[in-house]
Amino acid sequence: MTQSLIVGAFLAALFYVLIPGPAFLALLGIGAGQGRKAGAFFVSGHLVGDIIWSSLALIAIIGAKTIGTVVFDVLGLLCGFYLAWIGWNAFTAKPKKDGKALLNVERPFRRGLIFGVTNPKGYPVALATFTALVAGSAGALTFSALPLLLAVSFVGFITADIILIGVIGAGAVRRFYRAHERLIVRCSGVLFMGFAAQALWHATPGLLGWRKA
Repeated sequence: MTQSLIVGAFLAALFYVLIPGPAFLALLGIGAGQGRKAGAFFVSGHLVGDIIWSSLALIAIIGAKTIGTVVFDVLGLLCGFYLAWIGWNAFTAKPKKDGKALLNVERPFRRGLIFGVTNPKGYPVALATFTALVAGSAGALTFSALPLLLAVSFVGFITADIILIGVIGAGAVRRFYRAHERLIVRCSGVLFMGFAAQALWHATPGLLGWRKA
């Protein structure tokens, strides 16, 4: 295995996590509103999804048969409804009289786990990111190299998660968030519903047989 392939897998995993998306917005709200510990639980749960999607992406890149599109269409449909539910709750959230965060997630690990597994950017973004950064070493891409690539990717995920937890738990970030919490939460709710509409828009045609081959 070449050094460029190892570095490429690490950077692909790093960028995959740091690319802004629904999970990033959720982490911002949880971490800034409830602290680094809650944010760490969220990204720990999300890590499961990161590993699943990166594994599928690497398998597809190496040359195995990809999972049928119906699986991803069904997943996209479920994800769309889930994101719509979260977005509506955020948009309609009301200020708490006791000074607590506007949106308080009681089980951040479970929320992160669901986000990670149903993340609409999961497979396509993982596939695009890993392809862009490891395609240059295509000759070294074999199934025997898969375990090491996954291990390197795992290190990239952990590194990115540490960076995110450090940022969202910073005092300046938390103060800014709490000062503009209601506006940020409502805007995030609108964005979540936008992500939901996008997921439903892409999933429905395939399930109804409208998508062209």
